Amino acid sequence: MFSRWNKYAEVYRFKGVDVLKDNDENHLLALRPTINPYRHALNVVLDRIKWDLHCQSWISRKRLGFWKDRYAGGKAVIICNGPSLLKSDLSLLNGVFTFGLNKINLLFDKTDFRPSCIVAMNPFVVDQNYKFFNETDIPLFLERYATKTVRSRSNVVYLHSAEQQKFARDCSVSVYQGYTVTFVAMQLAFHMGFKDVALIGCDHNFAVKGQSNKVVVSGTKDESHFDPNYFAGGVKWQLPDLIQSEVAYTLARDVYESYGRKIVNATEGGNLEIFPMAKLNDFVAR
Repeated sequence: MFSRWNKYAEVYRFKGVDVLKDNDENHLLALRPTINPYRHALNVVLDRIKWDLHCQSWISRKRLGFWKDRYAGGKAVIICNGPSLLKSDLSLLNGVFTFGLNKINLLFDKTDFRPSCIVAMNPFVVDQNYKFFNETDIPLFLERYATKTVRSRSNVVYLHSAEQQKFARDCSVSVYQGYTVTFVAMQLAFHMGFKDVALIGCDHNFAVKGQSNKVVVSGTKDESHFDPNYFAGGVKWQLPDLIQSEVAYTLARDVYESYGRKIVNATEGGNLEIFPMAKLNDFVAR
């Protein structure tokens, strides 16, 4: 969802949720007591205007035009970051367009596989992985927050996040985060014209439990992702919102099906039941 990050404020907004800067025990305490649609609408409009005045807004919009329907009728695989990813045979993906997510580069020392592009929206991920993002030649689709740390170049597209709970079939203006970067990758896949999309490594289950969207400090080992160092060593990350993610996934499924397209789940195991299950080798071969 729409992200507004201000490290100098006592409260920042992330994915539509007010979160206390000092990681309060219950971040719901940061929510305003009243609902003010005027204030909300004004903030949204001003935020959009501010981005439109940024030179990178128009550069990224032009670059997104290059990607529009570029792979019409094709197939793609979205590579999520759950532990089950290590069970997937990535050699099957040779010649298939793939979307890597967030810190997929932590997999690079274990395999020769490289994704066709990488999508990252979470400010914590961007801050923790900006060095790689600044070095790689892989096409990047990053939340506009990344303009703070990731230099603009031909392989970088900055995305504007909006609060409207819609599926962007054309991502050139804004996208809706849907509480998971996977949903953004689904929108980008549609934007690029892919007809069939498969998920792998989408466990839809996290070893760490807690209040949805709460910012926490990681321990010494990460058991919720494919690499134990993914979120480890005392870095901040945000607990998932599985329920809201399912709402977004359902929206994506329905939009794809309405246009004669399809998303399948080729994850080895996992708890995501919204999409029909498929075997990765069958998806790639058909």
